[in-house]
Amino acid sequence: MTHIDAGAELGPVQPVPVPSTPSTGLTAADVAERVARGQVNDVPVRSSRSLAEIVRANVFTRFNAIIGVLWLVMLGVAPIQDSLFGFVILANTGIGIIQEWRAKKTLDSLAVIGEARPTVRRDGAAVEVSTSELVLDDLIETGPGDKIVVDGVCAESDGLEIDESLLTGEADPVVKHPGDRVMSGSFVVAGGGAFVATKVGREAYAAQLAEEASRFTLVHSELRTGISTILKYVTWMMVPAAIGLVITQLFVKDNNLKDAVARTVGGIVPMVPEGLVLLTSVAFAIGVIRLGRKQCLVQELPAIEGLARIDTVCLDKTGTLTEGGMDVTELRPLGGSDETYVRKVLGALGESDPRPNASLQAIIDAYPDSEEWRCVESLPFSSARKYSGATFSEGDGENSTWLLGAPDVLLTDGDPALAETERLNEQGLRVLLLARAVRDLDDADVAKGAHASALVVLEQRLRPDAADTLRYFADQNVHAKVISGDNAVSVGAVAAKLGLNGSAVDARRLPVERTEMADALDKATVFGRVTPQQKRDMVGALQSRGHTVAMTGDGVNDVLALKDADIGVSMGSGSEATRAVAQIVLLNNSFATLPSVVAEGRRVIGNITRVATLFLVKTVYSVLLALLVVCWQVEYPFLPRHLTLLSTLTIGVPAFFLALAPNTERARPHFVRRVMRYSIPGGVVAGIATFVTYLIARHQYTGPDALPAQTSAATLTLFLISMWVLAIIARPYTWWRVALVAAMGVAFLFVLAVPALQSFFALKLVGVTMPWTAVGIAVIGAAALELLWKWVDRRFPV
Repeated sequence: MTHIDAGAELGPVQPVPVPSTPSTGLTAADVAERVARGQVNDVPVRSSRSLAEIVRANVFTRFNAIIGVLWLVMLGVAPIQDSLFGFVILANTGIGIIQEWRAKKTLDSLAVIGEARPTVRRDGAAVEVSTSELVLDDLIETGPGDKIVVDGVCAESDGLEIDESLLTGEADPVVKHPGDRVMSGSFVVAGGGAFVATKVGREAYAAQLAEEASRFTLVHSELRTGISTILKYVTWMMVPAAIGLVITQLFVKDNNLKDAVARTVGGIVPMVPEGLVLLTSVAFAIGVIRLGRKQCLVQELPAIEGLARIDTVCLDKTGTLTEGGMDVTELRPLGGSDETYVRKVLGALGESDPRPNASLQAIIDAYPDSEEWRCVESLPFSSARKYSGATFSEGDGENSTWLLGAPDVLLTDGDPALAETERLNEQGLRVLLLARAVRDLDDADVAKGAHASALVVLEQRLRPDAADTLRYFADQNVHAKVISGDNAVSVGAVAAKLGLNGSAVDARRLPVERTEMADALDKATVFGRVTPQQKRDMVGALQSRGHTVAMTGDGVNDVLALKDADIGVSMGSGSEATRAVAQIVLLNNSFATLPSVVAEGRRVIGNITRVATLFLVKTVYSVLLALLVVCWQVEYPFLPRHLTLLSTLTIGVPAFFLALAPNTERARPHFVRRVMRYSIPGGVVAGIATFVTYLIARHQYTGPDALPAQTSAATLTLFLISMWVLAIIARPYTWWRVALVAAMGVAFLFVLAVPALQSFFALKLVGVTMPWTAVGIAVIGAAALELLWKWVDRRFPV
């Protein structure tokens, strides 16, 4: 069948001169010449930070600078065991760099797999190239779902409609004719054509908008922002406490200079929660690596965290709950139509669209094209109008115009065919209506008065993993909303087969006002006949009720909703436009991967909240001890080696395991409040109990060599209370968490029992009375912790 391009006959609208690229495209010599001149689309695709940026971000931090200076001081005035904290920082920084480098390699390799590959004509042949290989004056072919990757001028149009809403805010698609400009960052919603590249690389419109954008955006998340806020407050707390400690230890107390310096540094170092940022980065990086193994590309890292916070997921049926392919199961002629003739019409309609969707592809597979029929004019399928069409010359001098689309859109209310369609939809089948139009195809009301000729019944293939995935979301209290352009009854039947129960609503009857639409969305589960703009409005309505919304989709009709949702999830086989705006791309096209992403996000958020409490309890008691020492004008009780030992056993080692452990608890907001409401009372109890033990020990042990014994008693109290904090944080208990807490306790006993380690860490309990007093005070402190945290839960709920 010969296809006649009628689009070019419609006449250009505000044309500009079309570049002189021939319809066969550039030659190899033309391409080589432009590459030599540097006229290449050389915009770098930044899927992650460079190695230099990773090293810089992990090494040159505010706290590393503080710790580094103190470490150099300690190396000069104290034994090596008082400088252990510096080696710990080096190890932490190295771990952070290695993990983020591994995450970078994972991201980069996945980004190559998911990269859009536009089709260009070169030497008369259509070839796929990477976006970085496009050159000036390339002739680039486009079809539904394709993203416009460079600026250009339309050279060919076959009903080409482009959505520029992401650039201009204009909701309606723009029909493009030869000579019209096309802008990078827009996408094709209907029809097809070709355009000549006029601006490539950094000169392209979208490239100028996104020059500074980077996919690896660790900073823009509630978790990272919360930690930054906490660290800012910690810095302000540290400054007066550190100044007071320096004055007290160096000038007020008549101590040996080196010992005074060591104890001053010992008071300042534990104020710095140096491992918290590291563990957050490592947890995120390991999340990227784990998801990468499941062929999940996280284009913006906070998406791992964001998806864990969702309470509503909006699902597009086609490509998400059902597989892309369909099968024609039945053809039902209407009104006495001849079935043989209807088959010819369907075959011709299939041939008229160079880029068929899944429904039309099933028709193409079922009905062969007729050589005698010629397409005179075509109307590509659009999600907004719900039908496509074509005008044919049938070979005998007769012309006819046909429409293929949704029965409830093409037929008037009360038509007998609608009742039959309803019965088929209730079985979960998809039904298309073939209708003969009485108006010209370019008439705005072409569907008006069309005569129904046949119903085409299609069976959709359910994804085998969809039911389990929906069940997972239900178990996690995440509400699923199916939003589809198909018939509501049919979509509801498909959802019911997958175990998703709830009423089905025709979106054409939804209220336009946002508040009323939100009410309707809360009540129903399945929505059919939804237009692309409605999908966007529905996401906004849900968000207006405080819902955190994820949107999944693979078609061009999902782009606007994906862009506005809190988290956009696209299938790898989806259109270029959906992959470009989504934060997460499922490269294996498996909806079943989503629970893994949710679980990974929950693991990161839940575990970082746990370990942040551990780190900040230490910061609070360190600042409080410094202030108490200044007020009482006594020697600071600890050397750096003591607090290095305590931090390693009660925070460092346990936090590493707790941060990477499984955690399915749903993420909750207000990270800073949740962490600080436990950290402050925990730190205050630990600081007061430790200082009380220290003061009692100062009365118990006297003489010139009494300070080590006083320090050992205070260390025992602080260790036991810190262990109790760890035991609370580790709840609910599992065998490995109990083993972890017990192992840390055994390690401390081992230090106390082995003479060489006693000497190394300057820890030796003297007598019986004071050690047991220290234990008793720790028990009272642990009981106070339990009561205080329960009171905080009741008094300051989050």
